[in-house]
Amino acid sequence: MKKADIYELFHRLSENNPEPETELNYVNPYTLLVAVALSAQATDIGVNKATKALFEQVTTPEEMLALGEEGLKGHIKTVGLFNTKAKNVIKAAEMLVAEHGGEVPRDREALESLPGVGRKTANVVLNEAFGEHTIAVDTHIFRVSNRTGLAPGKTPLAVEQKLEKVTPADFKRHAHHWILLHGRYICKARTPECWRCSVAEFCAFKPKTSAPVRHRENT
Repeated sequence: MKKADIYELFHRLSENNPEPETELNYVNPYTLLVAVALSAQATDIGVNKATKALFEQVTTPEEMLALGEEGLKGHIKTVGLFNTKAKNVIKAAEMLVAEHGGEVPRDREALESLPGVGRKTANVVLNEAFGEHTIAVDTHIFRVSNRTGLAPGKTPLAVEQKLEKVTPADFKRHAHHWILLHGRYICKARTPECWRCSVAEFCAFKPKTSAPVRHRENT
């Protein structure tokens, strides 16, 4: 994709949604960290349902430790892999209290040292909570980057590094959310909705899909 086309692509996505935000519900950096960790192999909607009551009771690592692993499981049992996630959340809370004074560190290495926190989760927290210009490559971003030709790569890390390189500085703050939301609602996995895509002219995907034909019922 040409440099000028990339700029226009992000410009159009930004016009459609100037201040994009994560669709995960949270109240502070710690609850964001928990929500993102829970969202692995789960939907944002499912995680939000599970954390609604949890985050009314728990907003700090100390409160999470007071709740305990079994108490946490009671809140998140509808989320996939909840047993493993509960163990990781409790262990992470212990580390945050012992090593970071109960605060979420603004540091990738420190975040990735926490149980259940990988590069993607760290990037989301750094971007959403602290305004860092990080790009967390999930399945949506990986698909859109490869399908459109924006930042092709064989691995999430390769796509992330390419996006870091090609994304114009003006758009790096929100690039993660724009591409993710575009993939979630327009450039869908099975059938991308090219007919209502604002950046289709820059996209390498062929053939473009057409709007479904609606048949009138006989009256």
